[in-house]
Amino acid sequence: MRSRDLYSLLLIVIVAGVVLFINFSPSQNFLGRDVRFRLGLDLQGGIQVLLRTTNTTATKDEVQTAAGVIERRVNGLGVGETVVQVAGNDRIIVELPGVENPDQAVETLRGTGRLEFIDPQGQYIPTGTVVRTTGDPNPTKLTNTNPVSGTATLTNTVPTGPIYQSITDGKDLDTGAVQPAFSQGGTLGSRPAVAFAFKGNSALGLEKFTAASVGKPMCIVLDSQVVSCPVINAALPNGSGVIETNTPADRDRILNELKYGALPIPLVVEKSRLVTATLGQVSVNTSIVAGIAGLVVVALFMILFYRLPGFLAALALMIYTAISFAIYRLIPITLTLPGIAGFILSIGLAVDANVLIFARLREEYRRGRDIRTALELGFEESWPAIRDSNVSTIITSIVLFLFGNSFGVSIIKGFAITLFLGIVVSLFTAIVVTRTFLRLAAPMFSEQYAWLFGIDRRNTPSAEPTTPAEAM
Repeated sequence: MRSRDLYSLLLIVIVAGVVLFINFSPSQNFLGRDVRFRLGLDLQGGIQVLLRTTNTTATKDEVQTAAGVIERRVNGLGVGETVVQVAGNDRIIVELPGVENPDQAVETLRGTGRLEFIDPQGQYIPTGTVVRTTGDPNPTKLTNTNPVSGTATLTNTVPTGPIYQSITDGKDLDTGAVQPAFSQGGTLGSRPAVAFAFKGNSALGLEKFTAASVGKPMCIVLDSQVVSCPVINAALPNGSGVIETNTPADRDRILNELKYGALPIPLVVEKSRLVTATLGQVSVNTSIVAGIAGLVVVALFMILFYRLPGFLAALALMIYTAISFAIYRLIPITLTLPGIAGFILSIGLAVDANVLIFARLREEYRRGRDIRTALELGFEESWPAIRDSNVSTIITSIVLFLFGNSFGVSIIKGFAITLFLGIVVSLFTAIVVTRTFLRLAAPMFSEQYAWLFGIDRRNTPSAEPTTPAEAM
């Protein structure tokens, strides 16, 4: 038993060390992952974009599907707590909190994600040129594309020039094979790139064309715009290869457009605007002060009422807080005020488990059992009540998350996620951390130190059966 407790203590120390490093790392980086706190639109502001479909025959289901694709794309950009909802029959509203590159985000939203390889008829086509292809012979041209300062509108003109033969069909793109990569060699050295693969007839057509056109250019076209026109050095086996880009930002934009699915309908940015924080840094600071005050008051109550067990529970509560914040950084979870409320509520539930355990411990101790036996019975007898209450809260949080996910209410989702994670972590700290601390501390105290447990059993029987079986 003693060795098991020491192993548990070692596990607690390791977990505490990792989470403290994550929370207080000056580089805000853990194993190559960005672990900065992310705040929601209500706390730090962001941008709001109104998208409109240019397809007059688009159905409500197609618009809803497009909204789902957009939500996956913005999540791929690392933007949490996004609001993506359908407005009317042909518009989609997107709110992006704290985006660092609004231009990139809006371009990712608007792109249809249609990838084509075309035969440029032996000519090099400059990057960025909008071309006509057999897959899209009449692409629409946009003007005023600054997503923050103005409104992107649709013109009635289409690019002129030849219609280039498409070697591939965008529908044959294998989205599971789309991955970030780096090109190897070449005159410019290693460059950020996106790996891709086609399937079906497109894979066969691409392999056949490249095998017959070595030394000639082939243009890569995304949403009717030329990405690059590389010279074919060798055949592309199984229709796979890489798309070279100039910057990691360009790579990420193309990656998200391709990986998370093609939009079923074309969209243009009808209006976009900056959104200031509705609550802001003052509310964040106030919430932090309130959270710290709550922790201190709860810790003082536990220490004054339960003494040594209360002190150990307060220490476990500090570990619970550190673990929760580390998980929020790692996932990551975007914090809004409802999310912070879910976390604070879970603190109360974590204390509730300790109260049940300590009350049962006192009861067993007053019956004449020694501290160690009273401790084990306290955990054993209180576990069913702790389990049932926490499971019911977990079920409630799952229902809230599903409701928020179905109706696009991100505020409810944020509350449900932080509440769920808080319950899971609180079970770990109450059952494992607090129990380990008490097991290691109990043998060090004899009967004259019973006051450390807040117990006076001078008027109680000196001995009772030590197990439930003997009591029967």
